[in-house]
Amino acid sequence: IAPPLSLSSIHELLICFEEEYASFHAENPEWTFNHLAVDYRNGNVYLGAVNRIYKLSPGLEAQVSHETGPDEDNRKCYPPRIVQPCSEPLTLTNNVNKMLLMDYRENRLLACGSLYQGICKLLRLDDLFKLGEPFHKKEHYLSGVNESGSVFGVIVSYGNASPDMLFVATAVDGKPEYFPTISSRKLARNSEEDGMFAYVFHDEFVASMIKIPSDTFTVIPDFDIYYIYGFASGNFVYFLTLQPEMGGGPTTGSSSTGREQVYTSKIVRLCKADTAFNSYVEVPIGCISGNVEYRLLEAAYLSKAGAILARSLEVAPDDDVLFAVFSKGQKRRPRQASQDSALCVFSLRKINEKIKERLQSCYKGEGTLDLAWLKVKDIPCSSLLTIDDDFCGLDMNAPLGVSEMVRGKPLFSDAVDKMTSVIAYVYKNHSLVFVGTKSGRVKKIRVDGSSRALQYETVQAVENGPILRDMAFSSDHHYLYVMSETQLSRVPVEACGQYSTCSECLGSGDPHCGWCVLHNMCTRKEKCERSSEPRRFASDIKQCVRLSVHPNNISVSQFSVTLVLEAHNVPELSAGVNCTFEDLAEMNGLVEGNRIKCFSPAEKEILHTHLHLDTHTILYLKSKETGLAFANTSFVFYNCSVHKSCLSCVSSPYQCHWCKYRHDCTHDPRTCSFQEGRVKKPEGCPQLLPAERILVPVNVVKPITLRAKNLPQPQSGQRGYECLLTIQGNEHRVPALRFNSSSVQCQNTSYFYDGMEMSSLPVELTVIWNGDFSIDNPAHNKVHLYKCDAQRGSCGLCLKADPLFGCVWCKGENRCTLKQHCPHPENQWLEHNGINSKCTHPRITQITPLRGPREGGTLVTIRGENLGLEFREIQDNVKVAGVDCTPIREGYIPAEQIVCEMGKAEKSQYTGHVQVCVGVGECIAEFTANSSKYYYFVIPRIINLKPSRGPVSGGTVVNITGSHLDAGSNVSIMFKDQRGGQWLTCRTHASLHGYGNVSVSVSIDRAHLQRDLRFEYVEDPTITKIEPEWSIYSGHTPVTVTGTNLDIIQTPLIRAKYNGHETLNLCQVLSPISMLCQAPELPISLARQQEVPERPNEFGFKLDDVQAVIALNTTNFIYYPNPEFEPLSVSGVLELKPGSPIILKGRNFLPPTNIGNGKLNYTVLIGEKPCMLTVSETQLLCESPNLTGRHKVLARVGGIEFSPGVVHITSDSPLSSTAIIGIAAAGALLILFIVVVLIAYKRKTHQSDLTLKRLQMQMDNLESRVALECKEAFAELQTDIHELTSDLDGAGIPFLDYRTYTMRVLFPGIEEHPVLRELEVWPGQVQKGLKPFGQLINNKVFLLCFIRTLEAQRGFSMRDRGNVASLIMTVLQSKLEYATDVLKHLLSDLIDRNLESKNHPKLLLRRTESVAEKMLTNWFTFLLYKFLKECAGEPLFSLFCAIKQQMEKGPIDSITGEARYSLSEDKLIRQQIDYKTLVVNCIHPENEKISEIQVKVLNCDTISQVKEKILDAIYKNVPHSHRLIASDMDLEWRQGSGQRMILQDEDVTTKIEGDWKRLNMLAHYQVPDNAVMALVPKQVTAYNSVNNSTVSRTSASKYENMIKYTGSPDSLRSRTPMITPDLESGVKVWHLVKNHEHGDQKEGDRGSKMVSEIYLTRLLATKGTLQKFVDDLFETIFSTAHRGSALPLAIKYMFDFLDEQADKHNIHDPHVRHTWKSNCLPLRFWVNVIKNPQFVFDIHKSSITDACLSVVAQTFMDSCSTSEHRLGKDSPSNKLLYAKDIPSYKSWVERYYSDISKMPAISDQDMNAYLAEQSRMHMNEFNTMSSLREIYSYVDKYTEEIVCSLEQDDAARKQRLALKLEEVVALMSLES
Repeated sequence: IAPPLSLSSIHELLICFEEEYASFHAENPEWTFNHLAVDYRNGNVYLGAVNRIYKLSPGLEAQVSHETGPDEDNRKCYPPRIVQPCSEPLTLTNNVNKMLLMDYRENRLLACGSLYQGICKLLRLDDLFKLGEPFHKKEHYLSGVNESGSVFGVIVSYGNASPDMLFVATAVDGKPEYFPTISSRKLARNSEEDGMFAYVFHDEFVASMIKIPSDTFTVIPDFDIYYIYGFASGNFVYFLTLQPEMGGGPTTGSSSTGREQVYTSKIVRLCKADTAFNSYVEVPIGCISGNVEYRLLEAAYLSKAGAILARSLEVAPDDDVLFAVFSKGQKRRPRQASQDSALCVFSLRKINEKIKERLQSCYKGEGTLDLAWLKVKDIPCSSLLTIDDDFCGLDMNAPLGVSEMVRGKPLFSDAVDKMTSVIAYVYKNHSLVFVGTKSGRVKKIRVDGSSRALQYETVQAVENGPILRDMAFSSDHHYLYVMSETQLSRVPVEACGQYSTCSECLGSGDPHCGWCVLHNMCTRKEKCERSSEPRRFASDIKQCVRLSVHPNNISVSQFSVTLVLEAHNVPELSAGVNCTFEDLAEMNGLVEGNRIKCFSPAEKEILHTHLHLDTHTILYLKSKETGLAFANTSFVFYNCSVHKSCLSCVSSPYQCHWCKYRHDCTHDPRTCSFQEGRVKKPEGCPQLLPAERILVPVNVVKPITLRAKNLPQPQSGQRGYECLLTIQGNEHRVPALRFNSSSVQCQNTSYFYDGMEMSSLPVELTVIWNGDFSIDNPAHNKVHLYKCDAQRGSCGLCLKADPLFGCVWCKGENRCTLKQHCPHPENQWLEHNGINSKCTHPRITQITPLRGPREGGTLVTIRGENLGLEFREIQDNVKVAGVDCTPIREGYIPAEQIVCEMGKAEKSQYTGHVQVCVGVGECIAEFTANSSKYYYFVIPRIINLKPSRGPVSGGTVVNITGSHLDAGSNVSIMFKDQRGGQWLTCRTHASLHGYGNVSVSVSIDRAHLQRDLRFEYVEDPTITKIEPEWSIYSGHTPVTVTGTNLDIIQTPLIRAKYNGHETLNLCQVLSPISMLCQAPELPISLARQQEVPERPNEFGFKLDDVQAVIALNTTNFIYYPNPEFEPLSVSGVLELKPGSPIILKGRNFLPPTNIGNGKLNYTVLIGEKPCMLTVSETQLLCESPNLTGRHKVLARVGGIEFSPGVVHITSDSPLSSTAIIGIAAAGALLILFIVVVLIAYKRKTHQSDLTLKRLQMQMDNLESRVALECKEAFAELQTDIHELTSDLDGAGIPFLDYRTYTMRVLFPGIEEHPVLRELEVWPGQVQKGLKPFGQLINNKVFLLCFIRTLEAQRGFSMRDRGNVASLIMTVLQSKLEYATDVLKHLLSDLIDRNLESKNHPKLLLRRTESVAEKMLTNWFTFLLYKFLKECAGEPLFSLFCAIKQQMEKGPIDSITGEARYSLSEDKLIRQQIDYKTLVVNCIHPENEKISEIQVKVLNCDTISQVKEKILDAIYKNVPHSHRLIASDMDLEWRQGSGQRMILQDEDVTTKIEGDWKRLNMLAHYQVPDNAVMALVPKQVTAYNSVNNSTVSRTSASKYENMIKYTGSPDSLRSRTPMITPDLESGVKVWHLVKNHEHGDQKEGDRGSKMVSEIYLTRLLATKGTLQKFVDDLFETIFSTAHRGSALPLAIKYMFDFLDEQADKHNIHDPHVRHTWKSNCLPLRFWVNVIKNPQFVFDIHKSSITDACLSVVAQTFMDSCSTSEHRLGKDSPSNKLLYAKDIPSYKSWVERYYSDISKMPAISDQDMNAYLAEQSRMHMNEFNTMSSLREIYSYVDKYTEEIVCSLEQDDAARKQRLALKLEEVVALMSLES
């Protein structure tokens, strides 16, 4: 016996078990597993499934998966649609993996599918990267079969020089013309090569393939060859097949004859080097075991024989053997599928010998080629030559079939669990076979000989079977991979650890297992320490350790006894041993050879442990070397003192002695001398001997004498004997006398017990002496007390009593009593067997039945008194109504009851008494009894039966009507030959003979009732439809049921079963095809009523005995939660006025059924009256009936009644007469007042009409003006933009490089950020410190902790947050996978925090308040650069250019930045400005010889504006940073006469009015159209210049600089430059508009009398012209596939992540999800890019362009919002401007989000590959060291806090991060 397992060891076992077993499940139950391959070099597992190929680690963790389907296809498309279009309808088709082969030489995997006629992929083993997928030639299509087990391939190598070959064998599925059934192909080294899978040899006549001839299909239309297994061995390739047998004539075996197809299993052999397939030979194989033929091949495996099996098969241990599993018979799909299967073994050498023999005989010209499926007619062999073992055929006598079957040696068979797969290997010369079965088990079988196979273990390997054919060993053969369709499991090859004892271990039959002696465990030899030393490892059961101990029991009161243990088969024990008993301390053992001396426990250890019973314990021998018990034997501590009686003491198996006088049991005879009466044997014990029944009548004084033996004589000082009787719980002690050692007598006493229910009472009797020493009573003698008169009220009952009681019937007193108590003389009593022993005056008290048929046979039961004491006394003495009635012995109860069977009555007999005569011989009057009741003869009749038809399953309750059907004793109703019930209401049984009429006959006793009644069995009812398929928990809602034959059921019931409870409800049949049922309630306890719909476990009908409808599988009946009502008010009373509606509130009023809301039938009663109802989800509106007073409200629905309270309806009091007069007077006054108002109003409206007409005309003018303006502007813009876009080919967009772009987004406004610079030469310590700091940043635990700590600091500002996020991202640019992981963590934390702090979930990611949010922006910045360049950049740039061009077409105020054309109200010139467009001809500043360039300018442009426009035109396609700068150039006007004039914004000619100075415009210089201009480098002085300082100070660029900015924009207004007066002169400068903030501007200066708001319509004109560009941009951003570019993975990945988070937090509100996505991408990234195109392009953005972009960005933000924008006339104009477009933009956004969510999820592996690629592309853009230095500054600032939080974090503590950080700090601080 093993020591008991401690909890910890059980835990270890479980952990061990967990590690041993592993499994991998299908990600989609329909994507079943097909094939399996294991890389023997590294143990990786490759799994081919439907639509997926997986690469798994040896422990079955998924590493990579490769998608192979589903895809659009049709199996009839040949060639497939990927080669040429196909007319067949295409559907989404799964791709079944049909072949999975390891090509080790090229390190690739061949995965062939079922799509596109069976094309193959070649995948790289490391990462399943697709190396090639040849599909455009017919050789690339292996076969169109969809089954996974139909193809087999074998790769054959021919040395290093030539490429490998692939032998492919496949089923062809009726398309032999397309696919050869077997062929050999070239396996090109290059996976993309055209010649991949080309036939090894192919010319007009011969090819390395065999096709099935079409003639074969005319014989057997569904002919095919199924390939089960294939392998290469020696010079040959072999395939095992299952194929239909062709038979002799064309009809044999054909399915057309209706007979089942017979199949044969065959082995096919080809030479490896045979290119023409002349060597093709096939041989039938099978196996016969115990007269059963197993001929259907299920699976096979090639293995080595191993020494033990090889001897039995007479082959060499290294020879190949083939293990095969066959199932019984030759029918592939027998009607009763047989589970019987067998495992057999074939020697490959024997098969080859058989083939050689056959080849030789054929080449001698004997027989035919015997290959019916290939040569439909028999072809004789032709003689030619002798052959050798490696003969590879000629083009004659080939291919060849062998007719005689090769029989395998049967090893094992199983008739119950069909075997489905097999694999084998040799372990220590044993051949071990592992067989998978249909139920998912693996049988482990040891094959030691051709007839000796032992199944030594069975393991449940997968949850549900069957196990598929492919099985594989791990590379070290320690595990077996087994799979079912949905689960792949790793099962250990051995489970030795399950055997806890040596005998179990070595008796298990598992050759892996042996017993590691001193470690006391079952294990492999290699796992046992020092197992090579003698007797330390037992591998045979005879070598198990045996242990015996002497003595093997001691008393509990013996201590420190020497025990000698003898041990056999123990190893050398020089390290010493301990002995230990269970639960007790260990003792040292003295080893002497194979004997060990130990001591039993000392007194102090054992006292408190073993107090009572004998303790069977175990003595363990523990090795001091291992500390484990390695041998044990049983041992007993016995305790004599527990025995309280002599017999149990001396019968104990141990050395116990009884002391008679001390009444004590002891183990030590010395403590009990002979004088003290020592007893050693049971015979010597004092004991009572068995006595006759001891009878004692109550209340009679009587002694009780008992026989005994060995009764002790009480010694001096000991008390004498007593008898102890326990009567009805009370103890009675009676003194007793010991006559001698063998006799004792209880003294004279009388006894009594209560009650007359029992005539006698057995009582326990104990004899004791000396107070409480009891004498053993082994016979359990009892005293029986009795009363004669109890339960014996009549003479008969009295005389029936036991004669030993001595009871007599005392006539004088008419009672039963003891003889001595009857005061009368002897002739006055009756006694049993006395002279007077017959009771007189028998009496009949009851007769049943009282009526019966004349034919007799009725059993009449007569009850009464004194009806004889023996059966013979009444045997022939019973008459009923004058007819003899024969008593039946079984029914006779002496004196009390007679049962007799009636004879036949005559016609004349009608009725009469029952007469019984007691006695033998003549009847004497005093012994005769006559009944007072009469017995009648009647004629039972039956009239009809109802119903007369019922279901064939039975269960119909049939009522048979007639007369006198209650007569007689036994009714039988015969349904033809079916016995019905015992009543005339009977249930039909199921019909034995199907449908039709049966005759019903009724018998009552021997009377057969004549009447031809017929009952018709009709077809069982069926249920076809249930409507609606829902109810509420409480049921009782109407359900309409449609079916057939429903009318034949009398009481149809509807049933539901849930959690083991069943409920029923009634149905009402409306017609044979329909009934109306009340839904049964759902048996769900009220406490557990959830708020969710529930489906019952079973739902169906009880229709008599029809089983088919008890539980319907077709219905999806569902129960919704009950409607719940709220009380009408807190008090329960609702006050109402008459006619006002009553509203009942609650919930679940409309169940949310899948076809919309379900309607329930509500009734609401106000008092007695119902009210009209309107129902919504949460309320019932009840139009109250015309009532007043208090009324109870009652609501009913389904099975629920609920009263929400009482309504009190109070009527209004009628008005008084004075009130009526008052109201009338007030009414008259009111009418007068209204008339006056109407007259005044009429006059007023006339005036306003005139004003309105005037306004109308003005508005019309305005409208036509706006329309004209719009139209002109649009036409102009379209042509301009057309020019613009035609110039803008891809190269023309001045994209910034990746580095500049990221810097502008990450660090806005900082031009030269340290992360771009090289590290200045810093001290080496810093360099040293930064490296480990970099490693810390790359440690996720540290980084998360660092960020969380910083965010917790109060001094850590918003700017710091952004800065840290950007710095971290620059460091992690090269490790984007890690960065993404960290980001996901931070976002997940942020979401948790957001939801915990009860913020509205929509606020998440709205503002940048955390590092995570800025990191998210930066993450998108990195990953969307490509998308910006390829996709979104173009429409964004077009929009920017369009805005710039449109703005510049009208006047722009050089100082305020306001423009005529604007989208922004703030930047709109709100007055009329007259201007003219001029064209100036410009000379190129860098090359004057180029023809002049025409530039459009306005006569109101300042000189600086003209310079900018000229530069724009000249450098149209040049990035802004590469252009000349306007402020460095002068504008020179070259007039015809060679005059040149330099124009400037301010010079001596500038006009000054008051304190306003106006900038010079072209109009100021009166420049005409077509003037010639040139830009020349700035002159130092010019003739018309003011002094230099003024020029430089007031040049236009100064104003631009006020506006120019690089940071992210603040509010729009703050960027309007303030017009500050010149410091020296106090003069204010203006251009087109004087700033509104200066009060001296007169109204007239605005140029027009119109209200300035009228110019807002110009916003519309501008919007109209730019609409196409805005639409274009939005459409690009919000479409999943645009301009040939796919959706960036990052977007899909992040959106899926947000969805996952929402699911995790149970957020199902679509608005919240939508908002999260909007906050995450559009508002966080796109808005920034739209507002700041200079982040993406090398351009200059003026303030007006900026203002317009801000409006577009605002519109973009509104489009992403889910909230409704309520717009009114006071809303800001920029919102009103796009109000109409926003709804359609919103729909784009919604569609965009939903399209993304429908896209297939991106696996982490694909995402990581993409991130790695991105990291690689931009590897060294930033200077990581500088970034680290910048990040470090924060560590410096918060060192203590960071160290502290690292010390509190468990994970950080484990990695000792705080210490590492302190080291970094130390290194860095050395710098300072």
